Amino acid sequence: MRGGNHPRKAKTALTTLSPAHPEARFVPQTFPIASARAAFPAVTGAEPFIFFDNAAGAQVPQVAIDEVNRHLLGHNVQRGGRYGKSQEVDRVVDRARARIADFLNSDDPREVCLGMNATSFIRLVSLAVGQTLGAGRDEIILTDLDHEANIATWLALEPMGAKFRWWKMREDGVLHVEDLAELLTPRTRIVACNVASNALGSITDVAGAAKLAHAAGAEIFLDAVHYAPHARVDVQAWDCDYLVCSGYKIFAPHMGFLWGKFAALSALPTFREDFIPNEPPHKIEAGTFIYENVAAMSVVIDHLEALGGELGAVNSPKARIAAAMDGIAAYEQTLAARMLEGLKAAGAVIYGLSDPARMSERLPTFAFNLPGVAPSEVSTKAAAAGIGIRDGHMYAPRLMKRLGLEMNSGAVRASICHYNTPEEVDRFAAFLLTLRG
Repeated sequence: MRGGNHPRKAKTALTTLSPAHPEARFVPQTFPIASARAAFPAVTGAEPFIFFDNAAGAQVPQVAIDEVNRHLLGHNVQRGGRYGKSQEVDRVVDRARARIADFLNSDDPREVCLGMNATSFIRLVSLAVGQTLGAGRDEIILTDLDHEANIATWLALEPMGAKFRWWKMREDGVLHVEDLAELLTPRTRIVACNVASNALGSITDVAGAAKLAHAAGAEIFLDAVHYAPHARVDVQAWDCDYLVCSGYKIFAPHMGFLWGKFAALSALPTFREDFIPNEPPHKIEAGTFIYENVAAMSVVIDHLEALGGELGAVNSPKARIAAAMDGIAAYEQTLAARMLEGLKAAGAVIYGLSDPARMSERLPTFAFNLPGVAPSEVSTKAAAAGIGIRDGHMYAPRLMKRLGLEMNSGAVRASICHYNTPEEVDRFAAFLLTLRG
């Protein structure tokens, strides 16, 4: 075991960067791990406990906690009133919409719809798409790599006439766009896939998938829940039609948001009350959502922009946000390479990409098993050692079946975030060695 939980240096050198986008990326030489980690009181306050269950939900920075308190103490009222406190809620929601648009590289805040979680938005869009099936467009392409939320919601459209085709991952645990090309037909209505697997960490070439889908006259729906905390999201570069995220994976409290091209959202048949305008984003946002958590999401993006400034980007708010996410991606690549070494040293069976030369094609999320040790035992003993990881099916039963794993046991998942340190990875690797027979 090398060292403890505390970062030894103010900055950590960066050596690799995930080429998730074709455009030029901001490549800082160092990452300010000490200050980045210090922003998260739950992380520093829990030391020496290690948070390696970040794929299930990230911790929040102090600024998000402060913003929730500020909202609840200052203007915990409903929108639409003529008094100042109510108008402040309107301002907070409008600001959050604009900030999320910046985070996604959207030029129109009206394309951002706010709500409770990603799953409810997937269901909303799937139901709307179901009402448009027909006229020769009744096929939906799904994957066996996705979270069940982005599968079952679409399968529920079968009574509405939907037919399904499956884009299957290859043995390397990656969705290859050339396989998608063989599935697309003039009957394809929409392709639903992830940007990155919540179980294996594999990154999907979503820009390539969108190009193929659009060439076939179809739309593409992206689940970016797992990808968004780790690297730059760019709806313009990806040319997707819809995209969902969960705020609690991106360092905010529980909330979710849907982005869609304005024309696509405008065309969706959705439920709305008579007094709600029949235009985005209002037609999408049925009911009241949690305003204080939306406010916190807004300042989390401010926090990320400040990190981009610390990394040296000065051009614009969007450029600073992009730089922050590029810096996070590069730093996490160094941790992923270190984690891979530790898993291999422990004799782990790693599911998905395990070639060091292909680390740029995955996020720092590892699903694995140790020969002769039940996944539940690994997680239980890790908990006793002060390390939080997860075991089970990861809400991806079809993936577990592809991997030859039982639903009731599944795999172990360790998931890294940018507030984790090399020393924590080393401590986890040392723990795994204690489980070898």
